[in-house]
Amino acid sequence: MKKFFILSLFHFLIFSFSPLQAKLIKVLAIGNSFSQDAIEQYLYELARAQGDSLVIGNAYIGGCSIDRHYTNLVKDSALYAYRKVVGGVRSEQKKVTLKRIIRDEQWDIISLQQASQHSGVPASFQNLTKLRRLVESYTTNLHVEFVWHMTWAYAQDCQSKKFAAYDYKQRQMYSAIVSTMLGVMPAIGQPRIIPSGTAIQLVRHRLGDILCRDGMHLSYTLGRYTAACTWCEFLTGKIVDGNPYYPEGISEVEAQICQEEAHEAVFMQERGRFAVF
Repeated sequence: MKKFFILSLFHFLIFSFSPLQAKLIKVLAIGNSFSQDAIEQYLYELARAQGDSLVIGNAYIGGCSIDRHYTNLVKDSALYAYRKVVGGVRSEQKKVTLKRIIRDEQWDIISLQQASQHSGVPASFQNLTKLRRLVESYTTNLHVEFVWHMTWAYAQDCQSKKFAAYDYKQRQMYSAIVSTMLGVMPAIGQPRIIPSGTAIQLVRHRLGDILCRDGMHLSYTLGRYTAACTWCEFLTGKIVDGNPYYPEGISEVEAQICQEEAHEAVFMQERGRFAVF
């Protein structure tokens, strides 16, 4: 514990007094409740602890799929809750169009994702290229980067009918998600992946299958913190292992494990590898 404290203090000093390394990154997730779990809490604080600042947007509709996002954008439907974190303060606007959200900021990074139950089903990705191109046509930053948010497999005890497509087996769902990404992403020129699903699986391997609160959505502490650590390292390019921030309800040892596995997930993904279980 003492060693981790010293390491954390070292990282804190480095991050806090290195203004030349500080980054301002504007990131938008076109997602659903799984992007809510990943970015609306803890992510801003993690980046701030290492000297960076984020503007975080989430175009939210619960359970929204690629097909539905595409249809909503084509029809310019005002169906979204626009959640935004600026300066650490979260706000929400309701009944907003996706076009308006895309144009609200000069986003540096825009993430896309599939509804969780379809994430391991290749046939459900047919409109992904169309969605990306349409989103890109409304962006105001010519250098915006599109990335893919890899969602996680359900808890092994999940009873939702959405789990039936994977025979109610966590490892089968995780493998299907990985296989689908490896098959689909290169074909549409989507090389960079935020590996939240891998990070969650790695932490499960060490702490047990305790990272979901309802079988599908992440727990308010360990689960969400692990996803936020993964996003933080991916977005900023700084190793999250040793970041001094962690919220109440998580011990220092647990925080270290979440950070270590988030880093491992990003490290593997950047080399084209995913954990096998």
